[in-house]
Amino acid sequence: MSSTASITPPERIRPRDPLLAAVRQGIRVLDLGRRLYVGMPQSPNHPAYWHTLPRRHGDRVRADGGSAANDMLVMGTHVGTHIDALAHVSHNGRLFGGADARAAGEGGFYRDHGVHTIAPMVCRGVLLDVPAALGTEVCEPGYEITVADLETTERLQGTPVERGDAVLIRSGWGRRFDAPDRDTFIGHDSGVPGVGEAGAQWLAGRGVHAAGADSIAFERLAPGAGHSSLPAHRVLLVESGVYIVETLDLEEIAAQKVHEFTFVLSPLPLFGATGSPVRPLAVVAGPAAEDGRG
Repeated sequence: MSSTASITPPERIRPRDPLLAAVRQGIRVLDLGRRLYVGMPQSPNHPAYWHTLPRRHGDRVRADGGSAANDMLVMGTHVGTHIDALAHVSHNGRLFGGADARAAGEGGFYRDHGVHTIAPMVCRGVLLDVPAALGTEVCEPGYEITVADLETTERLQGTPVERGDAVLIRSGWGRRFDAPDRDTFIGHDSGVPGVGEAGAQWLAGRGVHAAGADSIAFERLAPGAGHSSLPAHRVLLVESGVYIVETLDLEEIAAQKVHEFTFVLSPLPLFGATGSPVRPLAVVAGPAAEDGRG
């Protein structure tokens, strides 16, 4: 008798997890993160992004001919597409939940409200394409997106905002991100469109988990005022415990009219930090589209 038995290849195993089964049927991923590069526009309140190659190919070559390059990054955690942790903003000396803001930072980190406490997000995402609903391409500089604008947008799109959602508000300002003059996107002199205090209260009242926008500040900036007053940050981060995602790229997803999707975001677990760079994704069913970005 032979010691070896013939082996019949097993049939393709059907996934037990329905989510995996759906992924195998085909998905399309839309990248909502901005490419990080030296000199990109950012808030002047945070350390700039810098990248260098301490070692390049050929600087050191192994005996077998192999070579490796490496990098060094220097950047603030609120540069490029990023998420604000609840430790990022305080009001009258208090953080979310009433914690003493000064005491919370003792030791050089925020143990309770740092970005390491933000769990990875896989939830329903809603894009509110405000300029499209208003019949324009870009909201005017310094324009405050009103509650009426938000409600009109969700009604026209048929995408009501629900508890636990990540709501991304497009103003069209993201079209200016790669402008030759970086101040065009920063918008200190012109002002920047976004929600104000009332819009933030509307989002908090809907019970959203996170809110994002396509500008540096998320909220409306008055011409010449810069970041001198950020009431929406107070309402969301301090009063309501809602995370804020800034500097999103919402142009492609808006062009494709994808208003509802699975939202995926995971911050770096930077212990005690007030924010983290992120690369958010919108995932929908369908064949994958070719993406030239790397």
